Amino acid sequence: MNRVAVIKLALLAIFLSTLVAATLGAWQLNAAEGLGEKQWRAVAPGRIEPAAGEIKLMSAIVGRVADILVSTNDQVFAGELLIRLDEADARARLTTARAQFAMQKRARNDEAVSGKAAQRRKAEDAVADAENAVFEAQSALDQIAAARHRGMASQAAMDDARTKLARMQDQLRARQMELRKLEAQSGVPLPAQGEGQFNVARAELSGAQAAFEKIRIRAPTDGRVLKVNAKPGEMVGPSSAQPLLLFGDVSRLQIRAEVDEADFTEISLGAAVVVRATAFPDREFSAKVSFVSPIVGSPRINTGKAEDTKVVEVFAELPDPGPLAVGMKLDVYFMAEGQRGPTH
Repeated sequence: MNRVAVIKLALLAIFLSTLVAATLGAWQLNAAEGLGEKQWRAVAPGRIEPAAGEIKLMSAIVGRVADILVSTNDQVFAGELLIRLDEADARARLTTARAQFAMQKRARNDEAVSGKAAQRRKAEDAVADAENAVFEAQSALDQIAAARHRGMASQAAMDDARTKLARMQDQLRARQMELRKLEAQSGVPLPAQGEGQFNVARAELSGAQAAFEKIRIRAPTDGRVLKVNAKPGEMVGPSSAQPLLLFGDVSRLQIRAEVDEADFTEISLGAAVVVRATAFPDREFSAKVSFVSPIVGSPRINTGKAEDTKVVEVFAELPDPGPLAVGMKLDVYFMAEGQRGPTH
């Protein structure tokens, strides 16, 4: 083989090696940008939840579930009645308190008063009337809201009932303020015997109404019923094993991830996050770390890990959850410095 041929072969070998290296480099770059080859700082199991967290609704008293007025995924408003416990005892107490109140009011009215004592009597009666109006307006709203979920009442009727309740509540606050101002004045005489007994009866009625309210489980805010655990007829109470309902505001969602404690130093506020869900294997979702818990604890999402496994809860904002739903389990990838999440 002459010298020219050797040179040609050498040049061809150099060309081929360069081509192979370039092709391999391009393949590696594409793989690094693919679904499984990014250089992550950490990977952790996660779960979708409302940005304000899930609210567990429990009963404040021991009682039997009488009615469940909503279903999973129902959208409800703040104060809406969700579950009603058996009301027999509370209703009996309320009926007795009302009768005692009416009797003491008649006895009190037989005592003539004038001046500031008469003003106080008028103000006290106004407060009592306003309290009763709120109670009745709330009961009416409860009935309409329950009928609305069954398709037996219009949205307009429910809106009217909510407006009326708000108006009655405003009037009650105004009457209570007027009574406090009057009681703060000097020269107001002490209540006579009839007045005192009437005030005791009024306090008992307020207490009976408050006790009646405790058998109602209401929505704490506007939001959605995420899960209903309660069953009609079962006994519940503050120490029940599970909440009656899970509730949350799903207008904004977030990711709760459990990062192994060994990767704690790899996580920083504002870091980009990529999320993958089993239900959508061909899609990625972007998020951003919003909070890193300062406490290390046991895992709650992936409970199958070893008993001595410790994790740190990390929360990430999810600006565009797309089809992701509350409760979905995820794989959460915390990206390396300078990397950005998907743009879709």
